[in-house]
Amino acid sequence: MSPKSETTEEPRIADNLLTRRRFLRTAGLAAASAAALPLIEGCAAGQNANAPAAKKPPNIIFILADDLGFGDLGCYGQERIATPNIDQIATDGMRFTDHYAGSTVCAPSRCCLMTGLHTGHALIRGNARDPLRPSDITIAELLNKTGYTTGIIGKWGLGEADSTGIPNRQGFDYWFGYLNQRHAHNYYPEFLWKNEAKVPLEGNKLPSPQPGGWGRSAKQVTYSHDLFAKEALEFIEKNKTRPFFLYLALTIPHANNEAGNKGMEVPSLDPYAARDWPDPQKGHAAMITRMDRDIGRLMAKLDDLGLDKKTIVMFSSDNGPHKEGGADPKFFNSAGPLRGYKRALYEGGIRVPMIARWPGVIRDGSVSEHISAFWDLLPTCCELAGIEPPEGIDGISFLPTLLGRPEQQKKHEYLYWEFHEQGKKQAVRIGRWKGVRLNVAKNPNGPIELYDLYKDIAEAKNVADHHPEVVEKIAQIMNSARTASEKWPLPGQ
Repeated sequence: MSPKSETTEEPRIADNLLTRRRFLRTAGLAAASAAALPLIEGCAAGQNANAPAAKKPPNIIFILADDLGFGDLGCYGQERIATPNIDQIATDGMRFTDHYAGSTVCAPSRCCLMTGLHTGHALIRGNARDPLRPSDITIAELLNKTGYTTGIIGKWGLGEADSTGIPNRQGFDYWFGYLNQRHAHNYYPEFLWKNEAKVPLEGNKLPSPQPGGWGRSAKQVTYSHDLFAKEALEFIEKNKTRPFFLYLALTIPHANNEAGNKGMEVPSLDPYAARDWPDPQKGHAAMITRMDRDIGRLMAKLDDLGLDKKTIVMFSSDNGPHKEGGADPKFFNSAGPLRGYKRALYEGGIRVPMIARWPGVIRDGSVSEHISAFWDLLPTCCELAGIEPPEGIDGISFLPTLLGRPEQQKKHEYLYWEFHEQGKKQAVRIGRWKGVRLNVAKNPNGPIELYDLYKDIAEAKNVADHHPEVVEKIAQIMNSARTASEKWPLPGQ
């Protein structure tokens, strides 16, 4: 669903620029579908039944927004922020209704994404500077070994400089962006990382030296997001003749937390400058529309290079919407119909947009209610590449869903989360049921709230007293779905 009201000339123009491409894609859909059949059905011996042939693996682009809410996109019901290009990806592909982030904050969510493990098993279970270890296996490492050129642009958050966790030591051939998530707060940093070297950014200057480079720059010239957009286009151009995996981890619309109510940093408030809105909300909307513009440029690049039908593009967000830097998630109804925001284990904190597009393979305008999570991306990428995922992961490939084969789709018995701030929390989803336990640090066997998401997506009515058998099952999962962690302990477990 595209934005219904308060649209502006700039988004309309952006939408019109894609009209020719959309027409050509639609006109050639039947031929593209026929051409794609060998990809889907021609499996080499020993490959998974649904995997594309290894000799023709698709390029894989995974775009991750930062703190973008379930309701921040037009295709998920947003009516005030224009996102025509992302909405078009949903029109041309599949929109998931029940997809979940790895966690409700940055670092653990990204760890789940990269390693295929939920927060009961992942190394990083909270926002910390813990680096991934040499023994940890990432999506990039697996794809790189099969011949993919691998690149990450944007925000990493899984290892500091010179540690075992930096991207170049975790399977990525190329890396550009922020290593540290706090450094990533500042959209006008003095430097970024390119592989293992610091790259100074022209014109940006903090008011005083900071060892980590964080803060709010007094001189703001070079906007980091614009560099990420440029780097992404160059990466695609450079690798157009070979299979590639691009993890485009954008920082929009995260706030610069160190900037107070001026934390929604963006070069221009257009196309919302004239709106009768508070400036932080103008900035929030302008950031998202700027991101949408650049995703449109990326999609156009794939089209121009003839890579459109050879590339699967996925888009999601690392957790629910924030209320920092002056942003007010209620203003845009950023969580949509869901309860809670970032740092909550209610749906608004962890249920996120997920869109996938692969012309001729994924059906246009399709919608899936398949229950999936970040730890499913690793096995999905493995199946796309025609290789087996590592043993012991928590993820399940959702490629059958993408291919329109729901009868072949394996399902999770449950999804599990734990969060180590605000007194520690746990959550479990089993089909229609969602269980949440708060204040685990004080009361590890405390009451579990229970919600029927099929009837109550807003988690407004706790029905635990009516379904004690479901509550007991969730309690058992909360006690058994995790391994002990010295750094991330839960009392009594």
